[in-house]
Amino acid sequence: MNGFIHSIESMGLVDGPGIRTVVFLSGCRLRCRYCHNPDSWKEGAGEVISPEALVKKLKRFSTYYKASGGGVTFSGGEPLLQPEFLTETLALCKEAGIHTCLDTAGFGTGDAAQYRAILSHTDLILYDVKHFLPEQYQSLTGQPMEETEHFLSIVQEMGVPIWVRHVVVPGLTDGEKHLAGLKRYVDTIKGVQKVELLPYHKLGVHKYEHLGIPYSLGDTPPMNPEVCREMQERIFGSVESLLRVKCGE
Repeated sequence: MNGFIHSIESMGLVDGPGIRTVVFLSGCRLRCRYCHNPDSWKEGAGEVISPEALVKKLKRFSTYYKASGGGVTFSGGEPLLQPEFLTETLALCKEAGIHTCLDTAGFGTGDAAQYRAILSHTDLILYDVKHFLPEQYQSLTGQPMEETEHFLSIVQEMGVPIWVRHVVVPGLTDGEKHLAGLKRYVDTIKGVQKVELLPYHKLGVHKYEHLGIPYSLGDTPPMNPEVCREMQERIFGSVESLLRVKCGE
């Protein structure tokens, strides 16, 4: 069984603990207004590779993983859209002693059995919360919220640790009322170890121009990282201190 890979980042430092290889799988059914990888949306595109060949590549970085407490993160696109390939690759990673992380918006095939198979080989979920209200979620992503809630319920059922991520967009998801609502929503999710507020940026806008896709946030300025960091610490606590508390250190 083969999968479709958009790209691979060999020395990632922000997509899970330690030094990580980030594997971007092709395909996504969400159309998030701030997405910076529209070139990853198409399903069945990119480099074709088998689970065995991919894990062979990943093993080359084992020394870095072990020294830093890192591993491999599967991102996208949306990795859940290639469930058989992802399950087999994750299983091989676990056999090789590689820590596994899934960077996902939780919008995959909808098959509960496939989700459970994937999660049985997953050490950590980086869960991208697009929005916590159904109407605004649909407006932001172009899809209903039920599927991500379905996936999240299975993650909690299986007890996989979660790091919540949320993109802060000026005029869209940066208001005090919005962030207070996000805090209440996150507090209802079991297994959350930390929350990361990510500042909106415009680094991928040129991809829309290249692909001939309209970009609806063209007039929206980037989020000030310092302001975003202040929001993070004031509402959720610092990333480092929250992780220590949640993990019982």
